[in-house]
Amino acid sequence: MYDTIVIGAGQAGISIGYYLKQSDQKFIILDKSHEVGETWKDRYDSLVLFTSRMYSSLPGMHLEGEKHGFPTKNEIVAYLKKYVKKFEIPIQLRTEVISVLKIKNYFLIKTNREEYQTKNLVIATGPFHTPSIPSISKDLADHINQLHSSQYKNSKQLAYGNVLVVGGGNSGAQIAVELSKERVTYLACSNKLVYFPLMIGKRSIFWWFDKLGVLHASHTSIVGKFIQKKGDPVFGHELKHAIKQKEIILKKRVIAAKQNEIIFKDSSTLEVNNIIWATGFRNPLCWINIKGVLDQEGRIIHHRGVSPVEGLYFIGLPWQHKRGSALLQGVGNDAEYIVKQMNGE
Repeated sequence: MYDTIVIGAGQAGISIGYYLKQSDQKFIILDKSHEVGETWKDRYDSLVLFTSRMYSSLPGMHLEGEKHGFPTKNEIVAYLKKYVKKFEIPIQLRTEVISVLKIKNYFLIKTNREEYQTKNLVIATGPFHTPSIPSISKDLADHINQLHSSQYKNSKQLAYGNVLVVGGGNSGAQIAVELSKERVTYLACSNKLVYFPLMIGKRSIFWWFDKLGVLHASHTSIVGKFIQKKGDPVFGHELKHAIKQKEIILKKRVIAAKQNEIIFKDSSTLEVNNIIWATGFRNPLCWINIKGVLDQEGRIIHHRGVSPVEGLYFIGLPWQHKRGSALLQGVGNDAEYIVKQMNGE
């Protein structure tokens, strides 16, 4: 019987592990990946974080390098591995959770390897695992090359011809800019693009967010509610410049698809050869067979990661408490809070 089991060895699970080590609990982190940092490693080759190194660290260990510079995905992979080794965080890889049950005062976790029992359970699978792809993707002809942004590595995966990137977030922006250098590139967005600079006066914009209190605004505060309503901006001006130079052609929201044709909100159409769905992720929890975990809409019920189900906790959710809850920058604060709640502090 474990005191605590954590499901997920990404930045959220590792942060929980850091604080559990200090609380003298018997715990283990389970993850289906083959190595620490695998989710980051599998992202597209040119991925660069929009948070500077100064705001891309977990508790207890700074990310090395120029603090106002922006780390690559490979830096993050190396950092996470070094972090786990330094703090001797117990992780069992290649362990996929099949089901979770609550039996009286403990949880029973069935995996592809064995069964585990634990008094406390932390779900740290995060929001960046299961691709969310619109159902209209099934209406396209089989010969249309389709990838989710999480599957995209580089342009070698694409077929000959144009490419449509669907989704105006930061991943979609980076991928569109990269591909526009070698082929006709379209970008479809649901909302008007809002751009923020990466740097202001030789400092990362997140330094200014920190000083102005934006990073520390909770999801229930006036500032927090405003940011959630507006959505995330595109950081940097590369996309804006590429659109202005007509290197990227901006399109309205995608509403339908038929064979090799995409239909947009303004009724315009486009014949496509390749589509990259930069449409985000969903967080399915079909393996948790416990009443009271989700509401009628399928959303996780929690207050700052604490579930109404006794002994159950979540970490790494978007806006779990603050803007950075799902990012490297903010997950440590949530981890500390959850372990304190677990210990009755």
